[in-house]
Amino acid sequence: MTKIKNPIIPGMAPDPSILRVDDKYYIATSTFHWAPAIELYESTDLQNWHVIEHAFNHDEISLQGTVTPAGIWAPHLSYDQKNKRYWIAYSHMLNMNGREFNANSFAIWSDSIHGPWSEPIYLTSIGFDPSLFHDEDGKTYVSILEWESRPNYQAPGRIVIAEFDFETNQLASPWHTVTTGFTTRGASEAPNVYKRHGYYYLMIAAGGTGYAHGVEIGRSRNIFGPYEPHPSGEPIVTASPAHLFSKGDPDAGQFQMYNPTSPIQKAGHGSLVETPGGEWYLAHLMSRPLPHTTLNPLGRETGLQKMHWTADDWLEMADGSNLAKETVDAPKDAIIETPVSHDITESFAGRTYQTNFMSPYRFQHEQWVNTTERPGHLRIYGGESLFSQMNPSMLATRATSFDYSIETEVEFQPDHYSETAGLGLYYDSNNWLYLRLYWSASANSLAVGLSQAKLGEKITYLYQKLPVQVGKVQLKVRYNFGIATVLAKIPAAEEWTTIVADIDVQYLSDEGVNGVKGEIGGFTGLFNFLAVTDAHQHDSFADFTYYKVLNDRDESALD
Repeated sequence: MTKIKNPIIPGMAPDPSILRVDDKYYIATSTFHWAPAIELYESTDLQNWHVIEHAFNHDEISLQGTVTPAGIWAPHLSYDQKNKRYWIAYSHMLNMNGREFNANSFAIWSDSIHGPWSEPIYLTSIGFDPSLFHDEDGKTYVSILEWESRPNYQAPGRIVIAEFDFETNQLASPWHTVTTGFTTRGASEAPNVYKRHGYYYLMIAAGGTGYAHGVEIGRSRNIFGPYEPHPSGEPIVTASPAHLFSKGDPDAGQFQMYNPTSPIQKAGHGSLVETPGGEWYLAHLMSRPLPHTTLNPLGRETGLQKMHWTADDWLEMADGSNLAKETVDAPKDAIIETPVSHDITESFAGRTYQTNFMSPYRFQHEQWVNTTERPGHLRIYGGESLFSQMNPSMLATRATSFDYSIETEVEFQPDHYSETAGLGLYYDSNNWLYLRLYWSASANSLAVGLSQAKLGEKITYLYQKLPVQVGKVQLKVRYNFGIATVLAKIPAAEEWTTIVADIDVQYLSDEGVNGVKGEIGGFTGLFNFLAVTDAHQHDSFADFTYYKVLNDRDESALD
């Protein structure tokens, strides 16, 4: 039987919400402080997915000043069969200070998955992770985590449901508390409602988004409950099936639940879909730590598990277990297309470039990034430093492998030491590695050098630089299981020159970016980037000839 291999979407693609309309499958994922916001993927075979659109492409929302990992959380994708409309419900997390978790939740709709999308409709500020359920009688319900900020109450809160009237854009019922969790894992969030054989099924995420993560389910004849928990008393999908009692424990990491026998970790936050042939699959987030560590540089990815319904109408994994698998059976008679390559080769030959490019904190505008001023090149105007959470000038793509190379050629003529152009690795504004072309006063020439941010502290490699006489150079970063080597080559040279070798960048990971052992510092993921900085007059620019990412290749192929 044909197999589907996890992750189906590698790299930062968390909180997947899956939907099928006719013969197409769609997934929406969280984007946090990255723009365009809310990535929408499409597939015809459940294995191969590609980005087709973003819900927010311009300044419909503001991400400037967003602190990792706030921003756009957990978009929920649904389809209103009666009105033939696609809907996305999402939370905009503004800040998380003092565990207040200030978030506003909204819904948008469109007649097409490609948009245009409506203006955001305000739902609530009660918590985060909203979802919509369109019932057969035409009523729509919102389910969400009501966040608990009071001391001595069960954290993180409770799942609540209310009817919402989209004619008046108002709540049509009070909020009904329906559960604080269906198992002892606690940390209930991300509710989804489904209906089958007269039952309302409430699926929730549990255990925090770390190593205890799982998917729980309960059912009721009434959408407002009471909900009967799954008879197993445990998550129906998880990477760590051992029993855990953590109700009221706000720790999202739960490192004691790391499962050394599983090739994937953190399986949770599930979303259900039925194939045209009547088979059932659950999309969920997952992670793959660096070997022999609990560090996850690729962030939370999207995985898939095959499910089935038991004779007494309970959902469980197809093999009867609750352990998430690295490979699962494809639908019967499925034709799996040639696997999608996650390599990237972009020559910037047209007016537009690939849809998988994103930017932190601000949207892409032709005023600061374009391919029109110099055809065949990507022109980026200098922005604020990479520490900025407002206006950095950066174009980036998600890292999808533990073993890869990124490469570019850049032309740049800086006239001040703060003007730089180059490429590198980026987790957030406090954690990055930057190989750059700049003016070196000590060398009295242009030079290629390296700077780094680790937990908000800047590291400059003062004595490892390559003086160059022309403002055109090729740059490369090789990433191999958390170790980076940076190289450069001037146009006339035949060989690459190593600037710095074997830099430990394992900290560019969800668990490595806050400096506190045993905690999750973020839950986004590692990106590869092109950038230009200018803290002088904001008048400089650089032209990039190409951008290339090669995954899982030997050294000869990388050159």
